[in-house]
Amino acid sequence: MPLVRIDVRKGKDAAYRQKIGRIIYDALVSVGVPEKDRFQIIAEHEADAFQFDPEYLGIQRSADLVIIQITWNEGRTTAQKQTLYKAIADGLHATVGLRREDVLINLIEVKKENWSFGNGIATYAETSDVSNRLFAR
Repeated sequence: MPLVRIDVRKGKDAAYRQKIGRIIYDALVSVGVPEKDRFQIIAEHEADAFQFDPEYLGIQRSADLVIIQITWNEGRTTAQKQTLYKAIADGLHATVGLRREDVLINLIEVKKENWSFGNGIATYAETSDVSNRLFAR
């Protein structure tokens, strides 16, 4: 169910980007995301197209900043989200040497009926849902 967008500055090799994707996936599974539910878009940007404040909220960021945006189903607790943030930051630090200060994570929570994984079907929508019945005609 999560769709993960990972944005980095150009200059790192493919293995680095793949490791980042794997760490994020493993962290998501650790908080209950199903195995094989891996949908990620990893994009590289030139410096002029990757802008951020290097000191926002007193956190010192470098050019190695990784911005991670995760769209997933609503309903997880604050504790689960905190566990996810920590697992990603710690995993990236241990695996690719990324400073924890250079990990920015944004969660977008959506209702289950907002997903179609193929075939034009609202994959997680309740079949008894009124709007589902109306639009099925």
